[in-house]
Amino acid sequence: MSPVDQAAVLLMSLGEQDAAEVLKHMGPKEVQRIGAAMATLTNVQQSDVQTVMQNFLEEARTLTGLGMGADSYIRNMLVTALGEDKAGSLVDRILLGGNTTGLDTLKWMDPRSVADIIRNEHPQIQAIVIAYLDADQAAEILGYFTEKVRIDIMMRVASLDMVQPSALQELNDILEKQFSGKTGSQTKAMGGYKVAAEIMNHLDGTVEAELMDSIKEVDEDMGNQIQDLMFVFENLKDVDDRGIQMLLREVSSEVLIVALKGADATLQDKIFKNMSKRAAELLRDDLEVKGPVRISEVESAQKEILTIARRMADAGEIVLGGGGEQLL
Repeated sequence: MSPVDQAAVLLMSLGEQDAAEVLKHMGPKEVQRIGAAMATLTNVQQSDVQTVMQNFLEEARTLTGLGMGADSYIRNMLVTALGEDKAGSLVDRILLGGNTTGLDTLKWMDPRSVADIIRNEHPQIQAIVIAYLDADQAAEILGYFTEKVRIDIMMRVASLDMVQPSALQELNDILEKQFSGKTGSQTKAMGGYKVAAEIMNHLDGTVEAELMDSIKEVDEDMGNQIQDLMFVFENLKDVDDRGIQMLLREVSSEVLIVALKGADATLQDKIFKNMSKRAAELLRDDLEVKGPVRISEVESAQKEILTIARRMADAGEIVLGGGGEQLL
Protein backbone atom coordinates (compact mmCIF):
# COMPACT_ATOMS: atom_id res chain seq x y z
CA MET A 1 0.00 0.00 0.00
CA SER A 2 1.15 3.52 -0.76
CA PRO A 3 1.82 5.93 2.14
CA VAL A 4 -1.38 7.82 1.29
CA ASP A 5 -3.44 4.61 1.32
CA GLN A 6 -1.90 3.66 4.66
CA ALA A 7 -2.82 7.07 6.07
CA ALA A 8 -6.39 6.61 4.81
CA VAL A 9 -6.67 3.19 6.45
CA LEU A 10 -5.27 4.52 9.71
CA LEU A 11 -7.72 7.43 9.85
CA MET A 12 -10.67 5.23 8.93
CA SER A 13 -9.67 2.95 11.80
CA LEU A 14 -9.83 5.83 14.29
CA GLY A 15 -12.94 7.31 15.83
CA GLU A 16 -14.45 10.47 14.40
CA GLN A 17 -13.06 12.79 17.07
CA ASP A 18 -9.53 11.40 16.90
CA ALA A 19 -9.49 11.52 13.12
CA ALA A 20 -10.67 15.14 13.19
CA GLU A 21 -7.89 16.08 15.63
CA VAL A 22 -5.27 14.55 13.34
CA LEU A 23 -6.67 16.23 10.22
CA LYS A 24 -6.59 19.65 11.90
CA HIS A 25 -2.81 19.52 11.68
CA MET A 26 -2.78 18.91 7.91
CA GLY A 27 -2.86 21.19 4.92
CA PRO A 28 -5.61 21.30 2.27
CA LYS A 29 -3.74 19.26 -0.34
CA GLU A 30 -2.84 16.53 2.15
CA VAL A 31 -6.45 16.05 3.23
CA GLN A 32 -7.55 16.10 -0.39
CA ARG A 33 -5.20 13.23 -1.24
CA ILE A 34 -6.07 11.23 1.86
CA GLY A 35 -9.79 11.82 1.36
CA ALA A 36 -9.51 10.61 -2.22
CA ALA A 37 -7.78 7.48 -0.94
CA MET A 38 -10.55 6.97 1.63
CA ALA A 39 -13.17 7.17 -1.10
CA THR A 40 -11.50 4.50 -3.22
CA LEU A 41 -10.58 1.98 -0.51
CA THR A 42 -12.59 -1.23 -0.75
CA ASN A 43 -12.36 -4.63 0.91
CA VAL A 44 -9.37 -3.82 3.09
CA GLN A 45 -8.02 -7.04 4.58
CA GLN A 46 -7.47 -7.36 8.31
CA SER A 47 -3.84 -8.20 7.61
CA ASP A 48 -3.46 -4.88 5.76
CA VAL A 49 -4.89 -2.96 8.70
CA GLN A 50 -2.47 -4.71 11.05
CA THR A 51 0.44 -3.86 8.76
CA VAL A 52 -0.61 -0.21 8.64
CA MET A 53 -0.84 -0.05 12.42
CA GLN A 54 2.56 -1.69 12.80
CA ASN A 55 4.14 0.73 10.31
CA PHE A 56 2.54 3.66 12.10
CA LEU A 57 3.87 2.58 15.48
CA GLU A 58 7.36 2.18 14.02
CA GLU A 59 7.20 5.68 12.55
CA ALA A 60 5.73 7.17 15.73
CA ARG A 61 8.71 6.00 17.75
CA THR A 62 10.99 8.30 15.76
CA LEU A 63 8.69 11.31 15.28
CA THR A 64 7.56 14.05 17.64
CA GLY A 65 4.30 14.96 15.89
CA LEU A 66 1.79 14.21 13.18
CA GLY A 67 0.52 16.34 10.33
CA MET A 68 -2.13 16.24 7.57
CA GLY A 69 -4.50 18.53 5.61
CA ALA A 70 -7.71 19.02 3.48
CA ASP A 71 -9.72 20.90 0.84
CA SER A 72 -13.43 21.67 0.78
CA TYR A 73 -13.44 19.74 -2.50
CA ILE A 74 -12.82 16.63 -0.43
CA ARG A 75 -16.18 16.85 1.37
CA ASN A 76 -17.90 14.70 -1.27
CA MET A 77 -15.13 12.10 -1.08
CA LEU A 78 -15.35 11.97 2.71
CA VAL A 79 -19.11 11.52 2.43
CA THR A 80 -18.52 8.57 0.11
CA ALA A 81 -16.02 7.03 2.53
CA LEU A 82 -17.59 7.84 5.89
CA GLY A 83 -21.24 8.73 5.27
CA GLU A 84 -23.00 12.11 5.33
CA ASP A 85 -23.19 12.58 9.11
CA LYS A 86 -19.63 11.61 9.97
CA ALA A 87 -18.08 13.37 6.98
CA GLY A 88 -20.00 16.59 7.61
CA SER A 89 -19.02 16.67 11.25
CA LEU A 90 -15.42 15.84 10.42
CA VAL A 91 -15.02 18.58 7.82
CA ASP A 92 -16.76 21.14 10.05
CA ARG A 93 -14.33 20.39 12.85
CA ILE A 94 -11.37 20.81 10.51
CA LEU A 95 -12.64 24.08 9.06
CA LEU A 96 -13.66 25.57 12.39
CA GLY A 97 -10.74 24.30 14.45
CA GLY A 98 -7.36 25.73 15.28
CA ASN A 99 -6.25 29.23 14.26
CA THR A 100 -7.76 29.30 10.78
CA THR A 101 -7.88 32.84 9.39
CA GLY A 102 -10.00 34.16 6.57
CA LEU A 103 -7.12 33.81 4.14
CA ASP A 104 -6.27 30.28 5.29
CA THR A 105 -9.88 29.21 4.93
CA LEU A 106 -9.86 30.29 1.28
CA LYS A 107 -7.44 27.41 0.66
CA TRP A 108 -10.29 25.02 1.39
CA MET A 109 -12.53 26.52 -1.27
CA ASP A 110 -12.76 25.68 -4.95
CA PRO A 111 -11.11 28.27 -7.26
CA ARG A 112 -14.39 29.48 -8.80
CA SER A 113 -15.81 30.33 -5.36
CA VAL A 114 -12.69 32.27 -4.40
CA ALA A 115 -12.81 34.14 -7.70
CA ASP A 116 -16.44 35.09 -7.07
CA ILE A 117 -15.61 36.32 -3.56
CA ILE A 118 -12.79 38.66 -4.67
CA ARG A 119 -14.15 39.58 -8.12
CA ASN A 120 -15.49 42.99 -7.08
CA GLU A 121 -12.78 43.85 -4.58
CA HIS A 122 -9.94 46.33 -5.06
CA PRO A 123 -7.19 44.95 -7.34
CA GLN A 124 -4.66 45.19 -4.51
CA ILE A 125 -6.89 42.99 -2.32
CA GLN A 126 -7.19 40.55 -5.21
CA ALA A 127 -3.40 40.49 -5.54
CA ILE A 128 -2.92 39.80 -1.83
CA VAL A 129 -5.30 36.84 -2.01
CA ILE A 130 -3.63 35.43 -5.13
CA ALA A 131 -0.15 35.84 -3.62
CA TYR A 132 -1.20 34.17 -0.37
CA LEU A 133 -2.72 31.03 -1.88
CA ASP A 134 -0.84 28.04 -3.28
CA ALA A 135 0.39 28.64 -6.82
CA ASP A 136 -1.76 25.97 -8.49
CA GLN A 137 -4.95 27.19 -6.80
CA ALA A 138 -4.03 30.81 -7.60
CA ALA A 139 -3.52 29.90 -11.26
CA GLU A 140 -6.97 28.29 -11.43
CA ILE A 141 -8.55 31.35 -9.83
CA LEU A 142 -6.93 33.63 -12.42
CA GLY A 143 -8.60 31.54 -15.11
CA TYR A 144 -11.96 32.97 -14.02
CA PHE A 145 -10.88 36.56 -14.73
CA THR A 146 -10.52 38.44 -17.99
CA GLU A 147 -7.09 38.89 -19.55
CA LYS A 148 -6.99 42.56 -18.53
CA VAL A 149 -7.69 41.73 -14.89
CA ARG A 150 -5.16 38.87 -14.94
CA ILE A 151 -2.43 41.22 -16.15
CA ASP A 152 -3.21 43.76 -13.46
CA ILE A 153 -3.29 41.15 -10.69
CA MET A 154 -0.07 39.42 -11.77
CA MET A 155 1.85 42.70 -12.00
CA ARG A 156 0.65 43.64 -8.53
CA VAL A 157 1.65 40.18 -7.22
CA ALA A 158 5.13 40.60 -8.68
CA SER A 159 5.42 44.05 -7.09
CA LEU A 160 4.33 42.91 -3.62
CA ASP A 161 6.95 42.66 -0.91
CA MET A 162 5.64 43.21 2.62
CA VAL A 163 1.97 43.55 3.52
CA GLN A 164 0.89 45.80 6.37
CA PRO A 165 -1.33 44.36 9.13
CA SER A 166 -4.04 46.86 8.20
CA ALA A 167 -4.25 45.38 4.71
CA LEU A 168 -4.63 41.85 6.08
CA GLN A 169 -7.19 43.12 8.60
CA GLU A 170 -9.13 44.74 5.78
CA LEU A 171 -9.17 41.48 3.88
CA ASN A 172 -10.38 39.53 6.91
CA ASP A 173 -13.09 42.16 7.48
CA ILE A 174 -14.29 41.64 3.92
CA LEU A 175 -14.57 37.92 4.56
CA GLU A 176 -15.96 38.15 8.12
CA LYS A 177 -19.36 36.77 7.17
CA GLN A 178 -17.76 33.48 6.15
CA PHE A 179 -14.56 33.35 8.13
CA SER A 180 -12.84 34.81 11.18
CA GLY A 181 -9.20 35.39 12.07
CA LYS A 182 -6.73 37.48 13.99
CA THR A 183 -3.87 39.49 12.58
CA GLY A 184 -0.55 40.23 14.18
CA SER A 185 1.33 43.50 14.43
CA GLN A 186 4.17 42.56 12.12
CA THR A 187 4.28 42.91 8.36
CA LYS A 188 4.08 39.71 6.35
CA ALA A 189 6.33 38.79 3.43
CA MET A 190 4.10 38.13 0.45
CA GLY A 191 4.19 38.15 -3.33
CA GLY A 192 7.22 39.08 -5.40
CA TYR A 193 8.69 37.81 -8.66
CA LYS A 194 9.12 34.24 -7.40
CA VAL A 195 5.47 33.93 -6.36
CA ALA A 196 4.40 35.39 -9.70
CA ALA A 197 6.63 32.88 -11.52
CA GLU A 198 5.19 29.94 -9.56
CA ILE A 199 1.65 31.02 -10.43
CA MET A 200 2.61 31.44 -14.09
CA ASN A 201 4.03 27.91 -14.07
CA HIS A 202 0.58 26.53 -13.27
CA LEU A 203 -1.32 28.46 -15.95
CA ASP A 204 -2.48 26.87 -19.19
CA GLY A 205 0.25 27.17 -21.84
CA THR A 206 -1.67 29.56 -24.08
CA VAL A 207 -2.84 31.75 -21.20
CA GLU A 208 0.69 31.78 -19.77
CA ALA A 209 2.22 32.97 -23.05
CA GLU A 210 -0.42 35.67 -23.59
CA LEU A 211 -0.10 36.92 -20.03
CA MET A 212 3.69 37.03 -20.21
CA ASP A 213 3.59 39.00 -23.47
CA SER A 214 1.13 41.46 -21.96
CA ILE A 215 3.23 41.96 -18.82
CA LYS A 216 6.33 42.60 -20.95
CA GLU A 217 4.43 45.18 -22.99
CA VAL A 218 3.74 47.13 -19.80
CA ASP A 219 7.01 46.42 -17.97
CA GLU A 220 9.61 44.43 -19.92
CA ASP A 221 12.06 44.20 -17.01
CA MET A 222 9.39 42.77 -14.72
CA GLY A 223 8.36 40.24 -17.36
CA ASN A 224 11.96 39.13 -17.90
CA GLN A 225 12.59 38.71 -14.17
CA ILE A 226 9.43 36.63 -13.77
CA GLN A 227 10.34 34.54 -16.81
CA ASP A 228 13.85 33.90 -15.47
CA LEU A 229 12.35 32.39 -12.31
CA MET A 230 9.81 30.17 -14.04
CA PHE A 231 10.44 26.42 -14.15
CA VAL A 232 9.54 25.25 -17.62
CA PHE A 233 9.82 21.87 -19.30
CA GLU A 234 13.27 22.55 -20.74
CA ASN A 235 14.56 23.20 -17.20
CA LEU A 236 14.26 19.47 -16.51
CA LYS A 237 17.71 19.15 -18.10
CA ASP A 238 19.05 20.83 -14.92
CA VAL A 239 17.53 18.21 -12.59
CA ASP A 240 20.09 15.67 -11.37
CA ASP A 241 20.07 12.14 -12.76
CA ARG A 242 18.53 10.57 -9.68
CA GLY A 243 15.72 13.10 -9.78
CA ILE A 244 15.04 12.34 -13.45
CA GLN A 245 14.97 8.61 -12.73
CA MET A 246 12.46 9.08 -9.91
CA LEU A 247 10.34 11.36 -12.08
CA LEU A 248 10.26 8.88 -14.95
CA ARG A 249 8.77 6.24 -12.63
CA GLU A 250 5.74 8.48 -12.16
CA VAL A 251 5.20 9.41 -15.82
CA SER A 252 3.37 7.19 -18.32
CA SER A 253 5.19 6.34 -21.56
CA GLU A 254 2.36 7.82 -23.66
CA VAL A 255 2.61 11.21 -21.94
CA LEU A 256 6.41 11.16 -22.11
CA ILE A 257 6.44 10.47 -25.86
CA VAL A 258 4.13 13.38 -26.63
CA ALA A 259 6.01 15.73 -24.28
CA LEU A 260 9.38 14.89 -25.83
CA LYS A 261 8.08 15.69 -29.31
CA GLY A 262 8.46 19.32 -28.30
CA ALA A 263 11.79 18.97 -26.45
CA ASP A 264 15.25 19.78 -27.74
CA ALA A 265 17.95 17.15 -28.28
CA THR A 266 19.74 17.98 -25.02
CA LEU A 267 16.71 17.21 -22.89
CA GLN A 268 15.88 14.10 -24.90
CA ASP A 269 19.41 12.79 -24.35
CA LYS A 270 19.06 13.54 -20.63
CA ILE A 271 15.94 11.38 -20.53
CA PHE A 272 17.48 8.58 -22.60
CA LYS A 273 20.60 8.27 -20.43
CA ASN A 274 18.48 7.86 -17.29
CA MET A 275 16.62 4.87 -18.69
CA SER A 276 17.74 1.32 -19.25
CA LYS A 277 19.31 0.69 -22.65
CA ARG A 278 16.31 -1.31 -23.79
CA ALA A 279 13.78 1.27 -22.57
CA ALA A 280 15.73 4.09 -24.22
CA GLU A 281 15.79 2.24 -27.54
CA LEU A 282 12.04 1.64 -27.37
CA LEU A 283 11.41 5.30 -26.56
CA ARG A 284 13.55 6.45 -29.50
CA ASP A 285 11.65 4.12 -31.80
CA ASP A 286 8.30 5.38 -30.49
CA LEU A 287 9.38 8.99 -31.04
CA GLU A 288 10.39 8.26 -34.62
CA VAL A 289 7.17 6.39 -35.37
CA LYS A 290 4.95 8.97 -33.69
CA GLY A 291 3.41 11.23 -36.28
CA PRO A 292 2.87 14.99 -36.03
CA VAL A 293 1.38 16.14 -32.75
CA ARG A 294 -0.58 19.33 -32.14
CA ILE A 295 1.24 21.97 -30.11
CA SER A 296 -1.62 22.01 -27.61
CA GLU A 297 -1.15 18.27 -26.99
CA VAL A 298 2.59 18.71 -26.47
CA GLU A 299 2.00 21.58 -24.03
CA SER A 300 -0.60 19.56 -22.15
CA ALA A 301 1.74 16.57 -21.80
CA GLN A 302 4.61 18.78 -20.67
CA LYS A 303 2.37 20.50 -18.13
CA GLU A 304 1.33 17.12 -16.77
CA ILE A 305 4.96 16.11 -16.26
CA LEU A 306 5.81 19.46 -14.68
CA THR A 307 2.88 19.09 -12.28
CA ILE A 308 4.25 15.70 -11.19
CA ALA A 309 7.75 17.18 -10.86
CA ARG A 310 6.54 20.06 -8.69
CA ARG A 311 4.53 17.69 -6.51
CA MET A 312 7.60 15.50 -5.99
CA ALA A 313 9.71 18.59 -5.27
CA ASP A 314 7.17 19.79 -2.69
CA ALA A 315 7.36 16.36 -1.05
CA GLY A 316 11.16 16.58 -0.93
CA GLU A 317 11.61 13.65 -3.29
CA ILE A 318 13.50 15.56 -5.99
CA VAL A 319 15.19 18.94 -6.33
CA LEU A 320 14.20 21.10 -9.27
CA GLY A 321 17.12 22.95 -10.80
CA GLY A 322 19.84 20.42 -9.99
CA GLY A 323 21.83 22.79 -7.80
CA GLY A 324 20.36 21.87 -4.45
CA GLU A 325 21.05 19.00 -2.13
CA GLN A 326 18.93 15.89 -2.65
CA LEU A 327 16.27 15.53 0.03
CA LEU A 328 15.36 12.09 1.33
